[in-house]
Amino acid sequence: MPVVVRTNMQSIIVQENLNSATKSLNTAIERMTTGYKINQASDNAAGYSIATSWVTKLGSLDIVAENTAMGRDMLSTAESNYSLITGHIQRVRDLTEQAANGTYGVDSLKAMQSEIVARLEEITRVANNAEFNGIKLMSGSITTDVGLQVGIDASADSVIKLSSTMFANATVSGLFAGNTTFMNIVKKDNNNTAVTHVNETAGYTALAAAFVGLKKDGSGNYSIQTEAGYQAKDTLAALDKALKSIDTRVTTLGATQNRVDSALSSIEVRSTNLTSSLSTIRDTDVGKESSNYIQAQILQQASATLLATANQAPSIALSLI
Repeated sequence: MPVVVRTNMQSIIVQENLNSATKSLNTAIERMTTGYKINQASDNAAGYSIATSWVTKLGSLDIVAENTAMGRDMLSTAESNYSLITGHIQRVRDLTEQAANGTYGVDSLKAMQSEIVARLEEITRVANNAEFNGIKLMSGSITTDVGLQVGIDASADSVIKLSSTMFANATVSGLFAGNTTFMNIVKKDNNNTAVTHVNETAGYTALAAAFVGLKKDGSGNYSIQTEAGYQAKDTLAALDKALKSIDTRVTTLGATQNRVDSALSSIEVRSTNLTSSLSTIRDTDVGKESSNYIQAQILQQASATLLATANQAPSIALSLI
């Protein structure tokens, strides 16, 4: 092997090894301090692209989980308010059936009428005030199906339709005004005066009179309804119809809540699996990197020591001069 002075190949080789060891040492330090084995695209181009895509999906899944939970809370809010209204209607029905017994005088019936008026007023108040996040749930303002986003894309499978029937008008007007047979009785009991504004004091009073079988005369006084055209069973039927309407809505609410709960569970499973996969492709194996760190550190120190020796190698030429 020739003895040369200008080109020190031993030093160049040692420098390359020193640079390589230093680079490996820095990489191990970076991976252990960040916790990621992919910190830039150059570390693993394909893995970087996949990890970025999965991080985006995980963010979307977090938002979708919040959307779904809010949807479930909205349905639960509606169900709770329907439960309150059902309780009031059931009490009105109890009073109506009690009044139909025929053993009560006008004063007793008027006392029942007074409680029914209060119950009807409360039904409308609850329905008008039931809301979630600014959305009126039972005032009849929701006329189209509500789309609940439970997926991360725009496909039909990412949306659960909340039927508008669950949020139909649950005020007294919404529950009774559409019942023609019953409203004819109300008109007759109210001295044949049409009740055009059911959700007002006069409307509540007229409805309550019909429920307990009272009739208003031209002077505004009430007496017991005795006309042949009056059918107490029709007032009970009106209440039963209202109760059935609410029961149908609550049943739909319950079925929809089950779907929403299932969607939320599915989102959680998907998020967990995606997080696990992301960890596999991106997270640092600290045990492995600590070994790489020690190995690179030893090689760096050895290279640094040998570099000094390699740099002195050309000096042998002086002994030949």
